[in-house]
Amino acid sequence: MGWNKPRSKFGRWLDEKGKEQEEFVEMSKVSRNTISKLCNDPTYIPGAKVMKSVMDAVRKMDKRKRINDFFDV
Repeated sequence: MGWNKPRSKFGRWLDEKGKEQEEFVEMSKVSRNTISKLCNDPTYIPGAKVMKSVMDAVRKMDKRKRINDFFDV
C-alpha cells in the first residue's frame, strides 16, 4: 500500500486498518489530494475543518483515536 515511501502516522494507521485512501476519501468527504498528503507527509497538519472531518471518519472506525495519535498539535 505505501509503495516503500515514508508514511505518516495517519498513513500507517490507515494501512493497518486495511483501508485504501480512496475509501477514506468517501468516508470523510475530504479531497483525494488532502488524504494523500495526510498519508504521505509526516509534517503536514491540516486546518481545523479538514481535521474535524478526518477525525469524525476515523472515529467511525475506532472510537478511541484522538487527534494527537496522528498529528503533533
